[in-house]
Amino acid sequence: MGHAADRRARQGLWLGVAGVLMFALTLPLTRLAGGTVEAPQLPPAWVALARAAVAGLLSLGYLVAVRAPWPQRRQWPLLAIGGGGVVFGFPVCLGWAVREVEAVHAAVITGLLPLSTAVVGALWLRQRPSAGFWACAGLGFALVLGFAVLQGGGRLSAGDGWLLLAVLSASTGYVAGARLAAQGMPPEQVICWMLLLCLPINLPAALAGLHIHADQLAQARPAAWAAFAYLALVSMWLGFFAWYRGLAWGGALRVSQVQLIQPFVSMLAAVPLLGETLEPVTLAFVAAVIATVLLGRRMAVGVPRR
Repeated sequence: MGHAADRRARQGLWLGVAGVLMFALTLPLTRLAGGTVEAPQLPPAWVALARAAVAGLLSLGYLVAVRAPWPQRRQWPLLAIGGGGVVFGFPVCLGWAVREVEAVHAAVITGLLPLSTAVVGALWLRQRPSAGFWACAGLGFALVLGFAVLQGGGRLSAGDGWLLLAVLSASTGYVAGARLAAQGMPPEQVICWMLLLCLPINLPAALAGLHIHADQLAQARPAAWAAFAYLALVSMWLGFFAWYRGLAWGGALRVSQVQLIQPFVSMLAAVPLLGETLEPVTLAFVAAVIATVLLGRRMAVGVPRR
């Protein structure tokens, strides 16, 4: 029994690594799909809606195939909040952000995501984090703001604002998904139900966009369409299968640590995919953010307040 549990835990860890690697390509491929302000490709809002529509149709097929039970009434609000965060908020905000800033820049800001998720979770669950936890959260936020201001010539850019909204959206969606999994919903079905709930909005909007943006879509490079396919099939769907199952098998505390490598993988991928360069100051800031996240995870969070 012990060997079987250890083997499953190892499998969970590797599934977590696979999920992180899949998610890490989201930043550079979102920029590749949408292009830049100077050289636009696919419309960012359409990419966000259409990729969720494709993943939503796949989710419908999956839920039917596994004969998933209908969610309980008390779970629908969490599905709506989670869908608003990871299906709408994060993809839309990220799409607009990476038109303004490079993917390596965005990797530094989004490196705060694990700590931001912990903060949202603590506030949502009315926990009592230690002073050290809040100090780490404040330091991490100060680091990403300092980096954004330094890179922006003394001010925050519109892209940085979109990135911060993307981090907040994803954090909220992750916490909602974690609560659903804690209530007994199978991990893979969490993202599928979120996507299916949003499908009545995403699918008509994506189809309408085919007509509205017909000229722009026709002129987009094949690389942009390949990036869109990855975002729809992997970033929006299969990546969550590996990530949530990895958390369930390997333990959330252990497996979630591998998320710390995600910003570095995003940066390394942006070099060959987008021709971006890695500056020493960028690496220094992302290392500092990751160290802050790691330290914050070691701080006591406490129990929910009554």
